[in-house]
Amino acid sequence: MKSITIQGAKRESVGKKSTKALRDAELVPCVVYGGAEPLNFSTPEKHFKSLVYTPEAHTVSIEIDGQIIPAVLQDIQFHPITDKILHADFYQLSDDKPVIMEVPVRITGRSKGVVRGGVLRQSFRKLKVKAIPANLPDEIVIDVTKLNIGNKFYVGDIQSDIYSFMHPDNAVIAAVKMSRNAMKGGIAADDDEEETTEA
Repeated sequence: MKSITIQGAKRESVGKKSTKALRDAELVPCVVYGGAEPLNFSTPEKHFKSLVYTPEAHTVSIEIDGQIIPAVLQDIQFHPITDKILHADFYQLSDDKPVIMEVPVRITGRSKGVVRGGVLRQSFRKLKVKAIPANLPDEIVIDVTKLNIGNKFYVGDIQSDIYSFMHPDNAVIAAVKMSRNAMKGGIAADDDEEETTEA
């Protein structure tokens, strides 16, 4: 998985006054968990542009006082009115310790059902994946070419030996529904599968 480097500075004080001063200077108060003890630091808000405001998934290399800390973004808080970033939590990565991340889903192919007049519905834009850092995928690619009207693509249809999903196997990622035009044309759906509730 691709990694983004951000520069940070250790926080000597974590009180309300110092936190407000950081935000006034367009710096974001942050914490890295997962190490021997939590590490408080700050980083310019602009560093989050390529980390948060993107459909892609990235790990993070946090550079503090010459030390590089590999991590993932775990949580981020926004101001309810201005959407300004108020705080961010990171989790330190270990080479042999699995981590959970949201990974984007990319649909490929033109399904048989769409060719026949159906409509492809995508239920998940991202999936939660569990793996050691070296095995985290950049994206989950799903080929829907074989899906006919009434067919669904489930989480359980994806096979991998290096990562697992934090979703039930019967969670529907994509489905081809019958459109109004297909109904008017009298096209029958493949109804061998039961309707599944989204996770």
